[in-house]
Amino acid sequence: MTFTTRLTAAVLCGVVVAASVPATASADPARGRLLDVVPVSTMDTTQLVTYLGDYALDASRVRHAVDSKRITYRTVDAHGEPTTASALVALPRDGTRTPRQVTWLHGTTGYRGSVASVADGNDRAAALLFASAGYLTTAPDYLGLGTGPGLHPYVDAPSTVTASVDALRAARELAAREGLRPDPRVMITGHSQGGHAAMALGQALQAGADRRWEVGGLAPIGGPMKPSLLVARALDGEISNGVAYMAYWTVAWNRVHHLYDDPAEAFRDPSVEALFDGEHRNEEIFPRLPGTIAELFTESYLARVENPTGVLRAKLREADGYCDWRPRVPVSIYSSTGDRDTLIETSAYCDERLERHHATSTLIDLGPDVNHGRAAKLALPRILAEFDRS
Repeated sequence: MTFTTRLTAAVLCGVVVAASVPATASADPARGRLLDVVPVSTMDTTQLVTYLGDYALDASRVRHAVDSKRITYRTVDAHGEPTTASALVALPRDGTRTPRQVTWLHGTTGYRGSVASVADGNDRAAALLFASAGYLTTAPDYLGLGTGPGLHPYVDAPSTVTASVDALRAARELAAREGLRPDPRVMITGHSQGGHAAMALGQALQAGADRRWEVGGLAPIGGPMKPSLLVARALDGEISNGVAYMAYWTVAWNRVHHLYDDPAEAFRDPSVEALFDGEHRNEEIFPRLPGTIAELFTESYLARVENPTGVLRAKLREADGYCDWRPRVPVSIYSSTGDRDTLIETSAYCDERLERHHATSTLIDLGPDVNHGRAAKLALPRILAEFDRS
Protein backbone atom coordinates (compact mmCIF):
# COMPACT_ATOMS: atom_id res chain seq x y z
CA MET A 1 0.00 0.00 0.00
CA THR A 2 1.09 3.58 -0.34
CA PHE A 3 2.00 5.61 2.74
CA THR A 4 -1.51 7.04 2.78
CA THR A 5 -2.78 3.50 3.37
CA ARG A 6 0.41 1.76 4.48
CA LEU A 7 3.81 3.37 3.88
CA THR A 8 6.07 1.16 1.77
CA ALA A 9 9.67 0.33 2.56
CA ALA A 10 11.00 1.81 -0.66
CA VAL A 11 13.93 3.40 1.02
CA LEU A 12 17.15 1.45 0.94
CA CYS A 13 20.23 1.16 -1.20
CA GLY A 14 23.32 -1.00 -1.52
CA VAL A 15 24.96 -3.89 -3.31
CA VAL A 16 23.04 -7.16 -3.35
CA VAL A 17 24.53 -9.99 -1.33
CA ALA A 18 22.99 -12.88 0.56
CA ALA A 19 21.35 -11.64 3.73
CA SER A 20 22.35 -13.16 7.03
CA VAL A 21 19.59 -15.11 8.74
CA PRO A 22 18.06 -13.05 11.56
CA ALA A 23 19.05 -14.52 14.90
CA THR A 24 15.74 -15.59 16.38
CA ALA A 25 16.48 -18.77 18.31
CA SER A 26 16.72 -18.16 22.03
CA ALA A 27 17.40 -20.16 25.15
CA ASP A 28 15.41 -17.57 27.12
CA PRO A 29 12.12 -19.24 28.10
CA ALA A 30 10.52 -15.79 28.43
CA ARG A 31 10.74 -15.15 24.68
CA GLY A 32 7.22 -15.43 23.30
CA ARG A 33 5.57 -15.75 26.70
CA LEU A 34 1.94 -14.67 26.58
CA LEU A 35 1.30 -11.80 28.99
CA ASP A 36 -2.18 -10.51 28.22
CA VAL A 37 -5.20 -11.29 26.07
CA VAL A 38 -7.87 -8.73 25.18
CA PRO A 39 -10.96 -9.65 23.14
CA VAL A 40 -11.22 -7.56 19.97
CA SER A 41 -14.23 -8.90 18.10
CA THR A 42 -16.45 -11.90 17.49
CA MET A 43 -18.12 -12.31 14.11
CA ASP A 44 -20.34 -15.00 12.71
CA THR A 45 -20.13 -15.99 9.05
CA THR A 46 -22.83 -13.58 7.94
CA GLN A 47 -21.08 -10.68 9.63
CA LEU A 48 -17.75 -11.73 8.14
CA VAL A 49 -19.12 -11.78 4.60
CA THR A 50 -20.34 -8.23 5.06
CA TYR A 51 -17.16 -7.12 6.81
CA LEU A 52 -14.82 -8.50 4.17
CA GLY A 53 -17.00 -7.06 1.45
CA ASP A 54 -16.62 -3.63 3.03
CA TYR A 55 -12.86 -4.01 2.46
CA ALA A 56 -13.34 -5.18 -1.13
CA LEU A 57 -12.14 -8.69 -0.30
CA ASP A 58 -13.61 -11.84 -1.85
CA ALA A 59 -15.63 -13.50 0.91
CA SER A 60 -16.52 -16.67 -1.02
CA ARG A 61 -14.35 -18.86 1.22
CA VAL A 62 -15.89 -17.78 4.53
CA ARG A 63 -16.64 -20.99 6.43
CA HIS A 64 -16.11 -20.18 10.10
CA ALA A 65 -17.06 -17.63 12.70
CA VAL A 66 -13.96 -15.89 14.08
CA ASP A 67 -12.88 -14.69 17.51
CA SER A 68 -10.18 -12.00 17.34
CA LYS A 69 -7.94 -11.17 20.28
CA ARG A 70 -5.10 -8.77 20.93
CA ILE A 71 -2.20 -10.45 22.66
CA THR A 72 0.75 -8.93 24.46
CA TYR A 73 3.90 -11.03 24.69
CA ARG A 74 7.56 -10.94 25.61
CA THR A 75 10.17 -10.41 22.93
CA VAL A 76 13.42 -8.50 22.38
CA ASP A 77 14.10 -5.16 20.78
CA ALA A 78 16.46 -4.34 17.91
CA HIS A 79 19.39 -4.40 20.35
CA GLY A 80 18.43 -7.73 21.91
CA GLU A 81 17.06 -6.20 25.12
CA PRO A 82 13.84 -7.54 26.68
CA THR A 83 10.64 -5.76 25.68
CA THR A 84 7.03 -6.54 24.82
CA ALA A 85 4.98 -6.39 21.65
CA SER A 86 1.39 -6.91 20.57
CA ALA A 87 -0.34 -8.84 17.81
CA LEU A 88 -3.78 -9.77 16.57
CA VAL A 89 -4.67 -13.45 16.73
CA ALA A 90 -7.77 -14.50 14.81
CA LEU A 91 -9.14 -17.92 15.81
CA PRO A 92 -11.66 -19.79 13.66
CA ARG A 93 -14.54 -21.29 15.63
CA ASP A 94 -16.18 -24.70 15.28
CA GLY A 95 -13.39 -26.15 13.16
CA THR A 96 -10.65 -28.70 13.61
CA ARG A 97 -8.69 -28.80 16.85
CA THR A 98 -5.51 -28.80 14.76
CA PRO A 99 -5.98 -25.75 12.54
CA ARG A 100 -3.48 -24.72 9.93
CA GLN A 101 -1.63 -21.43 10.50
CA VAL A 102 -1.16 -18.20 8.60
CA THR A 103 1.04 -15.26 9.52
CA TRP A 104 0.04 -11.93 7.97
CA LEU A 105 2.78 -9.28 7.95
CA HIS A 106 1.62 -5.71 7.50
CA GLY A 107 3.04 -2.90 5.43
CA THR A 108 4.69 0.20 6.79
CA THR A 109 2.83 2.12 9.47
CA GLY A 110 3.89 5.45 10.91
CA TYR A 111 1.11 5.57 13.54
CA ARG A 112 1.03 2.91 16.24
CA GLY A 113 -2.74 2.94 16.37
CA SER A 114 -3.20 1.81 12.77
CA VAL A 115 -2.19 -1.83 13.22
CA ALA A 116 -4.53 -4.82 13.16
CA SER A 117 -4.67 -5.46 16.91
CA VAL A 118 -5.84 -1.90 17.60
CA ALA A 119 -7.83 -0.65 14.62
CA ASP A 120 -10.15 -1.87 11.94
CA GLY A 121 -8.47 -1.63 8.57
CA ASN A 122 -7.00 -3.57 5.68
CA ASP A 123 -4.63 -5.58 7.87
CA ARG A 124 -7.32 -6.78 10.27
CA ALA A 125 -9.49 -7.63 7.28
CA ALA A 126 -6.66 -9.70 5.78
CA ALA A 127 -6.27 -11.64 9.02
CA LEU A 128 -10.01 -12.29 9.23
CA LEU A 129 -10.09 -13.45 5.62
CA PHE A 130 -7.70 -16.29 6.44
CA ALA A 131 -9.27 -17.08 9.82
CA SER A 132 -12.77 -17.29 8.33
CA ALA A 133 -11.43 -19.98 5.99
CA GLY A 134 -10.19 -22.03 8.95
CA TYR A 135 -6.65 -20.77 9.57
CA LEU A 136 -5.40 -19.72 12.99
CA THR A 137 -4.01 -16.35 11.90
CA THR A 138 -1.35 -14.28 13.64
CA ALA A 139 -0.80 -10.66 12.59
CA PRO A 140 2.18 -9.19 14.47
CA ASP A 141 2.18 -5.44 15.07
CA TYR A 142 6.04 -5.48 15.11
CA LEU A 143 8.06 -3.55 17.69
CA GLY A 144 6.97 -0.11 18.82
CA LEU A 145 3.53 -0.32 17.22
CA GLY A 146 0.18 -1.34 18.62
CA THR A 147 0.49 -1.44 22.40
CA GLY A 148 4.19 -2.25 22.36
CA PRO A 149 6.51 0.27 24.05
CA GLY A 150 9.28 2.23 22.42
CA LEU A 151 9.82 3.25 18.81
CA HIS A 152 9.40 1.20 15.67
CA PRO A 153 12.66 0.03 14.01
CA TYR A 154 11.33 0.52 10.51
CA VAL A 155 12.61 -1.86 7.82
CA ASP A 156 14.87 -3.63 10.30
CA ALA A 157 14.30 -7.20 9.16
CA PRO A 158 16.06 -8.96 12.08
CA SER A 159 13.88 -7.32 14.73
CA THR A 160 10.77 -7.75 12.58
CA VAL A 161 11.57 -11.45 12.49
CA THR A 162 12.16 -11.79 16.24
CA ALA A 163 8.86 -10.03 16.97
CA SER A 164 7.06 -12.24 14.44
CA VAL A 165 8.55 -15.51 15.69
CA ASP A 166 7.73 -14.59 19.27
CA ALA A 167 4.18 -13.68 18.21
CA LEU A 168 3.83 -17.21 16.83
CA ARG A 169 5.06 -18.59 20.16
CA ALA A 170 2.54 -16.52 22.09
CA ALA A 171 -0.25 -17.46 19.68
CA ARG A 172 0.63 -21.11 20.24
CA GLU A 173 0.16 -20.60 23.99
CA LEU A 174 -3.18 -18.89 23.40
CA ALA A 175 -4.25 -21.73 21.11
CA ALA A 176 -3.38 -24.27 23.79
CA ARG A 177 -5.63 -22.42 26.23
CA GLU A 178 -8.40 -22.80 23.66
CA GLY A 179 -7.73 -26.53 23.31
CA LEU A 180 -6.08 -26.17 19.90
CA ARG A 181 -2.87 -27.71 18.56
CA PRO A 182 -1.92 -25.70 15.46
CA ASP A 183 -0.41 -27.44 12.47
CA PRO A 184 3.39 -26.88 12.55
CA ARG A 185 3.36 -25.58 8.97
CA VAL A 186 3.17 -21.79 8.87
CA MET A 187 1.84 -20.14 5.73
CA ILE A 188 3.51 -16.74 5.41
CA THR A 189 2.27 -13.75 3.47
CA GLY A 190 2.40 -9.97 3.75
CA HIS A 191 2.13 -6.78 1.77
CA SER A 192 4.66 -4.04 1.02
CA GLN A 193 7.11 -3.90 3.94
CA GLY A 194 5.38 -7.11 4.99
CA GLY A 195 6.32 -8.74 1.69
CA HIS A 196 9.99 -8.14 2.42
CA ALA A 197 9.42 -9.32 6.00
CA ALA A 198 7.71 -12.49 4.72
CA MET A 199 10.87 -13.56 2.91
CA ALA A 200 12.98 -12.80 6.00
CA LEU A 201 10.64 -14.71 8.32
CA GLY A 202 10.49 -17.66 5.95
CA GLN A 203 14.27 -17.78 5.78
CA ALA A 204 14.55 -17.68 9.58
CA LEU A 205 11.97 -20.41 10.19
CA GLN A 206 13.53 -22.68 7.59
CA ALA A 207 16.90 -22.14 9.26
CA GLY A 208 15.49 -23.31 12.61
CA ALA A 209 14.46 -20.13 14.42
CA ASP A 210 11.89 -22.29 16.23
CA ARG A 211 11.92 -25.97 15.38
CA ARG A 212 8.29 -26.42 16.34
CA TRP A 213 7.38 -24.84 13.01
CA GLU A 214 8.23 -25.16 9.36
CA VAL A 215 7.44 -23.00 6.38
CA GLY A 216 4.25 -24.21 4.72
CA GLY A 217 3.91 -21.53 2.06
CA LEU A 218 5.37 -18.19 0.98
CA ALA A 219 3.47 -15.50 -0.90
CA PRO A 220 4.79 -11.92 -0.59
CA ILE A 221 2.77 -9.10 -2.16
CA GLY A 222 4.37 -5.95 -3.55
CA GLY A 223 7.43 -6.21 -1.37
CA PRO A 224 10.44 -3.88 -1.75
CA MET A 225 12.65 -6.82 -2.68
CA LYS A 226 15.49 -4.82 -4.24
CA PRO A 227 15.83 -1.73 -2.11
CA SER A 228 18.91 -0.51 -3.94
CA LEU A 229 16.82 0.03 -7.06
CA LEU A 230 14.06 1.71 -5.09
CA VAL A 231 16.32 4.20 -3.37
CA ALA A 232 17.82 5.23 -6.69
CA ARG A 233 14.34 5.81 -8.07
CA ALA A 234 13.27 7.64 -4.90
CA LEU A 235 16.26 9.97 -5.11
CA ASP A 236 15.20 10.74 -8.68
CA GLY A 237 11.64 11.46 -7.57
CA GLU A 238 10.20 8.42 -9.35
CA ILE A 239 8.70 6.60 -6.34
CA SER A 240 5.26 7.41 -5.00
CA ASN A 241 5.60 8.88 -1.52
CA GLY A 242 9.38 8.60 -1.80
CA VAL A 243 9.96 11.59 0.49
CA ALA A 244 7.95 9.99 3.29
CA TYR A 245 9.65 6.62 2.88
CA MET A 246 13.12 8.11 2.96
CA ALA A 247 12.35 10.30 5.97
CA TYR A 248 10.91 7.44 8.03
CA TRP A 249 13.77 5.10 7.13
CA THR A 250 16.43 7.64 8.05
CA VAL A 251 14.88 8.37 11.45
CA ALA A 252 14.34 4.69 12.29
CA TRP A 253 17.74 3.49 11.15
CA ASN A 254 19.47 6.23 13.07
CA ARG A 255 17.95 4.79 16.24
CA VAL A 256 19.34 1.34 15.43
CA HIS A 257 22.59 2.11 13.58
CA HIS A 258 23.43 5.70 14.64
CA LEU A 259 23.57 7.49 11.30
CA TYR A 260 23.80 10.98 12.80
CA ASP A 261 24.23 12.75 16.16
CA ASP A 262 21.79 15.57 15.48
CA PRO A 263 18.77 15.51 13.11
CA ALA A 264 20.06 18.76 11.58
CA GLU A 265 22.89 16.71 10.07
CA ALA A 266 20.37 14.76 7.96
CA PHE A 267 17.29 16.96 7.59
CA ARG A 268 17.01 20.50 6.35
CA ASP A 269 14.11 20.78 8.80
CA PRO A 270 15.22 18.88 11.94
CA SER A 271 11.64 18.75 13.25
CA VAL A 272 10.95 15.98 10.71
CA GLU A 273 12.47 13.48 13.14
CA ALA A 274 9.71 14.05 15.70
CA LEU A 275 7.02 13.11 13.18
CA PHE A 276 8.07 9.45 13.29
CA ASP A 277 7.54 8.72 16.97
CA GLY A 278 4.56 6.44 16.43
CA GLU A 279 2.13 9.02 17.78
CA HIS A 280 1.53 11.01 14.58
CA ARG A 281 -1.12 10.04 12.07
CA ASN A 282 -0.56 10.34 8.32
CA GLU A 283 -2.72 13.45 8.30
CA GLU A 284 -0.21 15.07 10.64
CA ILE A 285 2.92 13.76 8.90
CA PHE A 286 2.30 14.58 5.26
CA PRO A 287 1.63 18.31 5.55
CA ARG A 288 4.94 18.70 7.39
CA LEU A 289 7.07 17.00 4.73
CA PRO A 290 8.63 18.81 1.76
CA GLY A 291 7.84 17.94 -1.81
CA THR A 292 11.25 16.66 -2.91
CA ILE A 293 14.21 14.70 -1.62
CA ALA A 294 16.46 17.70 -2.19
CA GLU A 295 14.26 19.74 0.15
CA LEU A 296 14.19 16.93 2.71
CA PHE A 297 17.87 16.08 3.17
CA THR A 298 21.01 18.09 3.66
CA GLU A 299 23.53 17.81 0.86
CA SER A 300 26.00 15.92 3.05
CA TYR A 301 23.46 13.32 4.18
CA LEU A 302 22.14 12.86 0.66
CA ALA A 303 25.69 12.15 -0.48
CA ARG A 304 26.02 9.49 2.24
CA VAL A 305 22.85 7.74 1.09
CA GLU A 306 23.95 7.85 -2.53
CA ASN A 307 27.37 6.40 -1.65
CA PRO A 308 27.05 4.50 1.65
CA THR A 309 30.08 3.28 3.54
CA GLY A 310 30.79 1.47 6.81
CA VAL A 311 27.92 0.11 8.86
CA LEU A 312 25.34 1.80 6.64
CA ARG A 313 26.69 0.03 3.58
CA ALA A 314 26.83 -3.31 5.41
CA LYS A 315 23.26 -3.07 6.69
CA LEU A 316 21.96 -1.98 3.33
CA ARG A 317 23.63 -4.98 1.71
CA GLU A 318 21.97 -7.24 4.26
CA ALA A 319 18.57 -5.67 3.68
CA ASP A 320 18.94 -6.19 -0.06
CA GLY A 321 19.48 -9.94 0.16
CA TYR A 322 16.40 -11.63 1.61
CA CYS A 323 15.65 -13.49 -1.61
CA ASP A 324 19.10 -15.08 -1.65
CA TRP A 325 18.16 -18.53 -0.31
CA ARG A 326 16.33 -21.67 -1.37
CA PRO A 327 12.89 -22.15 0.20
CA ARG A 328 11.73 -25.75 0.38
CA VAL A 329 8.23 -24.67 -0.67
CA PRO A 330 7.11 -22.95 -3.88
CA VAL A 331 7.07 -19.16 -3.65
CA SER A 332 4.40 -17.01 -5.31
CA ILE A 333 5.45 -13.37 -5.68
CA TYR A 334 2.62 -10.94 -6.39
CA SER A 335 3.19 -7.50 -7.85
CA SER A 336 1.84 -5.30 -10.63
CA THR A 337 3.22 -3.17 -13.41
CA GLY A 338 0.97 -0.41 -12.09
CA ASP A 339 2.79 -0.35 -8.72
CA ARG A 340 4.77 2.90 -8.45
CA ASP A 341 5.78 2.31 -4.82
CA THR A 342 7.81 -0.88 -4.81
CA LEU A 343 7.91 -1.53 -8.56
CA ILE A 344 7.44 -4.89 -10.23
CA GLU A 345 11.16 -4.82 -11.07
CA THR A 346 11.99 -5.55 -7.44
CA SER A 347 9.64 -8.54 -7.38
CA ALA A 348 11.20 -9.76 -10.63
CA TYR A 349 14.58 -9.45 -8.95
CA CYS A 350 13.39 -11.64 -6.07
CA ASP A 351 12.03 -14.20 -8.51
CA GLU A 352 15.36 -14.28 -10.35
CA ARG A 353 17.40 -14.60 -7.15
CA LEU A 354 15.24 -17.46 -5.88
CA GLU A 355 15.52 -19.31 -9.18
CA ARG A 356 19.28 -18.80 -9.10
CA HIS A 357 19.20 -20.70 -5.81
CA HIS A 358 17.15 -23.44 -7.56
CA ALA A 359 13.94 -22.59 -5.74
CA THR A 360 10.50 -22.90 -7.31
CA SER A 361 9.26 -19.35 -7.76
CA THR A 362 6.45 -17.74 -9.75
CA LEU A 363 6.04 -14.02 -10.39
CA ILE A 364 2.40 -12.97 -10.80
CA ASP A 365 1.77 -9.61 -12.48
CA LEU A 366 -1.64 -8.32 -11.42
CA GLY A 367 -1.73 -5.82 -14.27
CA PRO A 368 -0.87 -2.31 -15.43
CA ASP A 369 -3.99 -0.74 -13.89
CA VAL A 370 -3.36 -2.17 -10.41
CA ASN A 371 -1.63 0.18 -8.01
CA HIS A 372 0.28 -0.76 -4.87
CA GLY A 373 -2.68 -0.75 -2.50
CA ARG A 374 -5.12 -2.58 -4.79
CA ALA A 375 -2.57 -5.34 -5.41
CA ALA A 376 -3.13 -6.78 -1.93
CA LYS A 377 -6.91 -6.93 -2.35
CA LEU A 378 -6.55 -8.82 -5.63
CA ALA A 379 -3.78 -11.11 -4.43
CA LEU A 380 -5.23 -12.18 -1.08
CA PRO A 381 -8.06 -14.44 -2.38
CA ARG A 382 -5.60 -16.10 -4.77
CA ILE A 383 -3.12 -16.66 -1.97
CA LEU A 384 -5.82 -18.18 0.21
CA ALA A 385 -6.70 -20.57 -2.61
CA GLU A 386 -3.01 -21.48 -2.96
CA PHE A 387 -2.66 -22.14 0.74
CA ASP A 388 -5.77 -24.33 0.66
CA ARG A 389 -4.13 -26.46 -2.04
CA SER A 390 -0.82 -26.77 -0.19
